[in-house]
Amino acid sequence: MTETMLDCSDKVTETKEELVQLAKLAEQAERYDDMAESMKKVTEFGDELSNEERNLLSVAYKNVVGARRSSWRVLSSIEQKTEGGKKTMTKEYREKIECELRDICKGVMNLLDKFLIPKAGTPDSKVFYLKMKGDYYRYLAEVSSGDELTDVIDKSQQSYQEAFDIAKDKMPPTHPIRLGLALNFSVFYFEILDNKSKACQLAKQSFDEAVAELDTLDENLYKDSTLIMQLLRDNLTLWTSDGGVEEPETAPIVADAEGTN
Repeated sequence: MTETMLDCSDKVTETKEELVQLAKLAEQAERYDDMAESMKKVTEFGDELSNEERNLLSVAYKNVVGARRSSWRVLSSIEQKTEGGKKTMTKEYREKIECELRDICKGVMNLLDKFLIPKAGTPDSKVFYLKMKGDYYRYLAEVSSGDELTDVIDKSQQSYQEAFDIAKDKMPPTHPIRLGLALNFSVFYFEILDNKSKACQLAKQSFDEAVAELDTLDENLYKDSTLIMQLLRDNLTLWTSDGGVEEPETAPIVADAEGTN
C-alpha cells in the first residue's frame, strides 16, 4: 500500500475572488493570520474594497491584533508580580509579543495610508478607515512610552477626530459606523488620555442623538446600531460608577465587525 504524502506548501492563489473565498474559509477555520494575509493581498490589488471585503479585512486584523493585545496584557501582569529569572524570561516574551503587535499595527497603517483611505469613495468608507487608523494607533499607544507615546496618541486622536467630523456632517446619528466610532473614540479619551469627563460627554451625546432618531433607523441596521448603543450605555454606567471600562473589543459586537456596512 502506497502512502499518500500531503503537499503542505502554499498554493498560489492569484485572483481577487479566490483570495476572498480563501479569507472566508480561514475565518470559518479561525485561522485569522491566514485570513489577514489573504485580505492584505486583496487590498494590494489597489481597487476600492466592497463592503464585504472591507469587513473581512477588519475582522481578520481585529482578531490577529486582539490575540497579541490579550497576550501582552497577561504577560505584563505576570511580569509585575514576579522576580529574578522568571521576571526576565517574562519580560523577553512580552517584548516578543510586543514586536509582533507593532508589526501588525504598522502593516495595517500601511494598507490604510497607501490603498484604503485614498480609494475611499463614500463617507461611510472614509469614516470606517479613519476610525480603523485611530484604533490601530490606539493599540500602539497601549505599548508605547516617551516621545513615541506622544506621537501615536496625537495620530490616533487626529484620525478619530477627522472621522468624527465627517460622520457628523455626512451620516445619521443612528448609523452603526458613526456609533462605533463614538464608542472607540470615547474609549480613547477614557483609557489613553485619562479624560473621563470627555469620554462620558462623547458617549452620552452620541447615545442621546441616536435615541432621538431611532424611529428613522433603517430596518437592516437596527440590530447593529442598537447593540452598539447598548455598549455606549454600558460604558457610561461603568465610567460614572466605581468600575472600570469595558473595551469594545471584549464586547459581543464591535464597531468594525461584520454587519456594520
